[in-house]
Amino acid sequence: AATKLASAEKLMYFCTDQLGLEQDFEQKQMPDGKLPVDGFLLCVDVSRGMNRNFDEQLKFVSNLYNQLAKTKKPVVVVLTKCDEGVERYIRDAHAFALSKKNLQVVETSARSNVNVDLAFSTLVQLVDKSRGKAKIIPYFEALKQQSQQIAAAKDKYEWLVSRIVKSHNEAWPNVSRKMQPAPEYQDYVYLEGTQKAKKLFLQHVQRLKQEHIERRRKMYLALLPQALDALVPDLDEIDHLSRAKAEKLLEAKPDFLKWFVVLEETPWDATSHVDNVDNERIPFDLLETPAAEQLYEAHLEKLRNERKRAEMRRAFRENLESSPFVTPGKPWEEARSFIMNEDFYLWLEESVYMDIYGKHQKQLIDKAKEDFQELLLEYSELFYELELDAKPSKEKMGVIQEVLGEEQRFKALQKLQAERDALILKHIHFVYHPTKETCPSCAGCVDARVEQLLGSRFIRPAERHQKNPLLDSNIDRINLVILGKDGLARELANEIRALCTNDDKYVIEGKMYELSLRPIEGNVRLPVNAFQTPTFQPHGCLCLYNSKESLSYVVESIEKSRESTIGRRDNHLAQLPLTLVLVNKRGDASGETLQSLIQQGQQIASKLQCVFLDPASAGIGYGRNINEKQISQVLKGLLDSKRNLNLVSSTSGLKDAADADLRIVMCLMCGDPVSADEVLLPILQAPACRPAPGG
Repeated sequence: AATKLASAEKLMYFCTDQLGLEQDFEQKQMPDGKLPVDGFLLCVDVSRGMNRNFDEQLKFVSNLYNQLAKTKKPVVVVLTKCDEGVERYIRDAHAFALSKKNLQVVETSARSNVNVDLAFSTLVQLVDKSRGKAKIIPYFEALKQQSQQIAAAKDKYEWLVSRIVKSHNEAWPNVSRKMQPAPEYQDYVYLEGTQKAKKLFLQHVQRLKQEHIERRRKMYLALLPQALDALVPDLDEIDHLSRAKAEKLLEAKPDFLKWFVVLEETPWDATSHVDNVDNERIPFDLLETPAAEQLYEAHLEKLRNERKRAEMRRAFRENLESSPFVTPGKPWEEARSFIMNEDFYLWLEESVYMDIYGKHQKQLIDKAKEDFQELLLEYSELFYELELDAKPSKEKMGVIQEVLGEEQRFKALQKLQAERDALILKHIHFVYHPTKETCPSCAGCVDARVEQLLGSRFIRPAERHQKNPLLDSNIDRINLVILGKDGLARELANEIRALCTNDDKYVIEGKMYELSLRPIEGNVRLPVNAFQTPTFQPHGCLCLYNSKESLSYVVESIEKSRESTIGRRDNHLAQLPLTLVLVNKRGDASGETLQSLIQQGQQIASKLQCVFLDPASAGIGYGRNINEKQISQVLKGLLDSKRNLNLVSSTSGLKDAADADLRIVMCLMCGDPVSADEVLLPILQAPACRPAPGG
């Protein structure tokens, strides 16, 4: 049957959605008169439609084509809805086109916007032969290309959005105006439309908001343990409370509002509190979340563990106090097996127990020393027969130890023999030269405390002016350089230290001095071998030699040291007191005679303008390189040099001492229950009390 092709009332409509809704769209009147037509797009729906037979559609299309063929105009067969196309329908449509003079076929999908432009451009090429022939691309290949194009455009558009939109509070109208000139925005809108561009923007904003909320949540959760520590640090207060009662307890705390904020609306992440960056307090409803509940349980567990660890520390201390195996000076390695059990290892690291053990040992040692000091005072008659230089011989030390050996207070320091011997020496020094330095009470000495009280109440005139650190150094300290080659300096330094007390103190003329030694055996021009350092200012130098080579080393080192001070303001090293000593040789390997070395040493001493000491006689000094008499002689010379430097400043403050209005003579025992503070402070704090002109 013939099919009449007409345009009723010459109306056209533009449809962006499903066909069949013509009345829902604006209609536009077509121009009057004959319509010129240059070509036709013959559309075939290849989807599976409801209540529709494809074969009947194809029959209708065939009849329609027969009418169009009469116009002699180009025809392009367009397969629509290929995104839902049935494979058989597509094959049949291609077969129909092939049977009709090999019509060109374009597979399209308006919904996916695939090959729509290609359908029109193919028809235009058939109408206008001068145009280049369009390449027809199958639907699935075109869909793949378009998907890649859209994906690339989407990536660029998302990059643009992430660069422009930094806050989750941005609005689409403002952002779209900013992005409009950008090609990334234009390309994506052309391919996908404004609505999809807006949808991606909203997704990005939502992602920013979630990230912001998550940052706030992490900040609150990091702060929550501190809040719990501050508000409920006591386990007894919360150990048996339910969660609800624990929250009530928190609200009742005075500092609750310092840590938490109670919001009118909940949950907190759906309120304006999310954007209140100035308020870092924790939303109280956050405690209802699983993460906060875990932190609360962790807080409880921490308090329980701390209590258990405290119990373990207390039990360990009790073990130490009750154990007969823990004695003063016993190393941890020896005591560990007697005082440790499995429970201790479960709760604390061994280093913690070692620290507790070390403090307990200090208490034991201090108590044992105090008891031993009392013992020495009880046996004072043992020390009456000593010589005035307070240096007991080995035989006398043996007698002292034999007499005291049966006493438990002596045995208590069995593992601290060096300290016990030092206490005996210190006691001897105190017996013959009682000063605050040798006082058994040490820091508790009455003399020292009186000086502190006077010093805190009055400032001496001499202390108001800056002192020269080189000339006004501490008179109770001696810094000695020992210069020697091939181990001589180190060996003598060790021997001198052996003569010192346990804290490097040396007795000269009945007074104790702090002795600091600097042995040098290498090139003195190197910083490591320099006579003087920022922390060491030498008062003298002891030069040792036992051969011609070692004597040459001494001369060369002294000359280098003096050369280094030429042109400097502080030529302290140029006037440094020197003492040259020939040490006893242990075997005359070089064949030099003793007399020859003495003669060479005397010549060098004359050249260097220094003191020369004869070598110690054989058998004196208990096998040492230099005997004690020579060492004392050297140190006394250094003290005289120091006193000459300090003489002017040390005497000026004493000449006016007789001008005082009131003199006080006190007799207080060190360790007396009545302290010097109780006696002196009422006088020193009186308004009329002032220092004498001499200080």
